[in-house]
Amino acid sequence: MYEPIRTKSVHSTPAGPPSDFPHRSREEELDIQLAGHLGALLAVTDDLRALTASAELDTAAERLAREICRLRGGRTPLRAAPGASGDPAVLHRRAHALAGRALVVAASRADTAAAILAAERMDAHTAALTGPKELSTAH
Repeated sequence: MYEPIRTKSVHSTPAGPPSDFPHRSREEELDIQLAGHLGALLAVTDDLRALTASAELDTAAERLAREICRLRGGRTPLRAAPGASGDPAVLHRRAHALAGRALVVAASRADTAAAILAAERMDAHTAALTGPKELSTAH
């Protein structure tokens, strides 16, 4: 019927010897992924801060840096000098998308602090894109 396998498997098995390359747990992989999304969000936030000075953006950047530092075991995130050019609407859309990705990963790893921060950033960028809403005076 079938030819028996004559070569050694390239996949390690629990009964086999441990492999030479390091493996990361699912939680470690999610930490790395979340820190990456938050790092990208921090970069866009810094770009927005260069375009429009805002205490809210300054606070958001500080909170993002703290979360990244926590996820990376105390290592502070690298921050590039922000470019002072670009369309704020494009940057807000990019930041909204990055915050959404961070929210998905934070939810999958059950990281409440990061999920709350990501959701708040999504709301802030949505508000920046839609502008201030006027109150209705209709009776």
